This record gives sequence, structure tokens and C-alpha cells, in this order.
Amino acid sequence: MSSEIKRLFDFPYYQLEKYDLKKSLITKRNGKWEVTSTKEYIEKANAISRGLLRLGIKPNDKIAVISTNNRTEWNICDIGILQTGAQNVPIYPTISKEDYEYVLNHSESTYCFVSDETIVEKLNQIKGNTKLKGVFTFDDISGEKNWSEILELGEDKSNQNEVEERKDAVKTDDLATLIYTSGTTGKPKGVMLSHKNIVSNVLASALRVPLDKGEGRSLSFLPICHIFERMILYLYQYCGISIYFAESIEKLSENAQEIKPHVMTAVPRLYEKIYDKIYAKGAALSGIKKGLFFWAIKLGLRYQPYGQNGWWYEKQLSIARKLIFTKWQAALGGELKLMVSGSAALQPRLARVFAAANMPVMEGYGLTETSPVISVNDLRDEGFKINTVGRLIDGIEVKISEQDEILVKGSNVMMGYYKDPEKTAEVIKNGYFHTGDKGKVENGFLSITGRIKEMFKTSGGKYVIPTLLEDKLKQSRFIEQVMVVGESEKMPTALIQPNFDFIKEWANRNNIQSSNSKDLVSNEKVIARIQEEVDGCNDNFGKWERIKRFTLTPEEWTVDGGHLTPTMKMKRKIIKEIYNDLYEKMYDR
Repeated sequence: MSSEIKRLFDFPYYQLEKYDLKKSLITKRNGKWEVTSTKEYIEKANAISRGLLRLGIKPNDKIAVISTNNRTEWNICDIGILQTGAQNVPIYPTISKEDYEYVLNHSESTYCFVSDETIVEKLNQIKGNTKLKGVFTFDDISGEKNWSEILELGEDKSNQNEVEERKDAVKTDDLATLIYTSGTTGKPKGVMLSHKNIVSNVLASALRVPLDKGEGRSLSFLPICHIFERMILYLYQYCGISIYFAESIEKLSENAQEIKPHVMTAVPRLYEKIYDKIYAKGAALSGIKKGLFFWAIKLGLRYQPYGQNGWWYEKQLSIARKLIFTKWQAALGGELKLMVSGSAALQPRLARVFAAANMPVMEGYGLTETSPVISVNDLRDEGFKINTVGRLIDGIEVKISEQDEILVKGSNVMMGYYKDPEKTAEVIKNGYFHTGDKGKVENGFLSITGRIKEMFKTSGGKYVIPTLLEDKLKQSRFIEQVMVVGESEKMPTALIQPNFDFIKEWANRNNIQSSNSKDLVSNEKVIARIQEEVDGCNDNFGKWERIKRFTLTPEEWTVDGGHLTPTMKMKRKIIKEIYNDLYEKMYDR
């Protein structure tokens, strides 16, 4: 076959032609890593396609996939669905059953693949209100149809010629997938991405991946229903990288030590948690070991790439890497060459300290609507600059508007929002997608400076960009989440969700008795200590921007609690509603 890639299902065939991996997709089951070769991957995808055709699937039908964890079956079904000319509709597993119902009905999905019993239980409550003709599970669940039934239906290869005809009929500009944005307000929007949107993004992003093609191991754990990880998985396939699927985020370190990955992707919150765990272990040391640990940390926080700190710093860094930072690497397998970060801003201190530890995190920027990558850092050719999201990838044009909004044009920009031409017209104007993010380009590097919709004006007429304050505050080990508020109020204030694990540990060290989180958030010593963190943050901002008051929330902000989207972004409107009494109290009402 031609090695030219135009459709998403061309990736595994390209991998077969170029690399023919014995280990393409690897999932752990019952304590053992189960391996699927490139050849088996394609054979099973074709069986799924043949089975779906026998179920009567037509071009442009929609088939939903909901999986708690990333796994081999997801990728096989993805290719099998796309080859029929149908579209894959991935759904976040953690959203409510009402949102399941909305997405399934809005997309008019006719079949659904699901991973496990938890999903099935939720789905069965609303299935009767949808157009679903059948649900197939990856796990063996009593009383439910299993995805193996579709594989068995496709064992007979007599209709493979029809699969080939369907594949040939799929054009690069055709719709490939509907991805429903988790959204911080209102109902999710169905982002229409074509084969060309995602394929062009994969090929351009691949130029920024400094890995040896045809060899190497990746560890995948970010939700594959999000375009970031999904695009990355196509990229791994294109580069001939074996993909290991982590059992869970909780088992990330254990899995990493087993497979020794060379590359992985994560969101900033996870890198923060990794750093916090390492920091806590260092703080528990004593004597010279503790002194060396904090010397290395202090050195790491001053890190600049390309020897900008001079030869003496580099000499000290080489010693720190040998004595301290190799232990950090060992916690994630010891062979990591690259980590990629997306979805939200990465704290500069994390970029510095991980790069100093020889575990560089390449921060990028993008949105679901841009398939997703717009820019990304790259260690090569002096393409890594801390506090930026890197240089634009090939084939993308960025314009900064008079309001400092980032406008994007390129083959990666979505087709539009499904069944919503009005919202599409609001964000795509004169060929440019309006991101809603504020930014600037300096010396070819893009920086994000805020979010237009999140910027607010106080009653004194002063503008405040809450994300700048929030990002600064979240560098504190005492603070897990923070939302700065104050629209039309006399001053900015903040709702703060403390890092309860760390504060409990801190409270024990300081002889503060606390039986639960409610006691902690009302404890005067805890409040005074967090006030120090707020004061330190305020020193970096103008008087009108400074947080004058704050309040601590007694519970963690979670996806299930409605505080956060599945990609861990704050639902600002909902958080404000949940804590409206605390909000009103900060303004003496």
C-alpha cells in the first residue's frame, strides 16, 4: 500500500509497512501484560469493521465508545468503526448519566462500546431514552453483550471487499469523530474533527518528538476520549512506538517501573502531584541526605536550558543529577527521555526542576477545536523556552488580535460544532478560530497570558486576570485548587481548596489536633499559614489585583462533585454557586 496517510485508519497500516511491531498495543490483565502486534491490531480492526457491516452500519452512522481506562480494545474499535465510514463518538466516563443521555441523543449514536460494569450501570439507567440498538462491553459482564460478539460476527472474511470499498470511499476531508467538550458552562458542544484535521496535526507534531522511530516505549494514561491523548496515540503509531496502557493513575509509578517508558504525556496537575510526592520524601530525610536533597531542589529551581547559567552551574547540576535526580528518574522507570504537558498552564518551577532532573517536560498548547496542538516546546534547535508553550507547529498560522486574543488558522481547525452553525460562526470568523485565550508571540515563542472570558472588572473599573493569581498560588504546597473572584465587586477575593494531605501532615508536625477537613479549614493556625502564602503571591501584583480576603472550602473539588471538568478545569460558575454562602461572607453580606 502507499505510505501516504490521509485518513486516521491509515496509521496502523503505515506502522505495519514501516515497522511491523511485535508489541504495538499492550494492556495489563490479571497481573500480566497482554501484547497485540501491529498485524493482530489490523486483523481485529478489520473483524470489527466486517461485524459492524453485518449489523447494518452505514456511512456517517455514529458509534459511541466509553472506557474508564485506556486499553487495546479502544484502539481496535476506533479503527474498525472509522473504516466503515462511520464516526467514533468518545464519551468521558466520569460525566453524569444525564450527560450520557444528552451526548448519545445529540450525536444520534446507534451502538455503544463500553469498558466495565460501572459504565454499564450508569448507561442502563438512560439507555431506553436513546436510539441505541446495542451495547457491547470490553469486560465480561453477566447479562451483557460482549465486544467479542462483533469480532465473531466478523470472523467470516467474505465481506472484506465491502470493508475495502467503504475505506476507499472515505475522503480526507470527511468527518472522523465528534468530541464533546466537557465545557465549564452549559451543555457540551460536539466538536466535528475531520480525518485531515487530526492527521495533519499528528504529522506536524511528529516533527517535535525527538524519539527513535521504530523503537521505544510509551505509557498512556490520560483519557483517550480527549483529543490530546488520542492524537498522541496516533502519533505513537506513526513513529512505531509501543504503547503500554497504565492500569490507573494510582498505579502509574508501579507500571512505569515495570515497562521503563521513554515517553509519556500528562496534565500539569499530575506533574505537580509527582513533584509533591518526591518533595515529601525528601523532607522526611535527615542529616546530609536531606541537605543534599534540598540543595538539588534549589539548584533545579534556577535551571535555564542550553547552559545559560554558566559552567559552574552546569558542573553542580551534573553532580546533583548523579546524586539526587537519578532517584527521581528511577521512580518513573529510569529511562524517560521526554514528558509532554498540555490542557493547562505548567508552573515554570516544575518545568525548571524536571528539566534539571533530566526529565524535561515539553509544554504545549492547543484546544479540542484545533485537533489539538497549536504549539509545543522542543529541546532541539533551542526550541525550549520556560514560561512559554513553544513555537508553532508547521502549517499553522497565529494572529494576535487587538484584544490580545490568539486567533488560529490551519488544516487542524475543526469543521465546526455539530448541529450548531450559530456557535460555529461565533468562533470561526474570516477563516480564523478565536480561541478565547489571550497571548503574545515573542521571538517565535507563544505565551498564554490569560483567558478573555475569565478576566473580570472590579467595581473600581480595574481589570483582573484571575488565572495569573491562581497559577502563582497553586505553586504553594498548601493549596490544591484556587478560584479568584470579584466581578463587579470592590476587591478580588479567593475560594481556596487546601491540599488536605499536605496540611494534615503539616498540622501533625506543628502539634495541631485535627480530626477532619472541617476542623482544619477553621483552624486559626492553618488560616494564618495560608495567609502567608496569599501575601507572598500578592507581592507579585498591583494593588488593585491583590487578594484582599480568602476562604477555605471544607471538601476537595472533584469531577464527581461537579467542581471540575473531566480535564480538571474549574467550572467557575458552579463552584461559585456551591460556595455562594462563603462568597457572600467574604463581601460582608
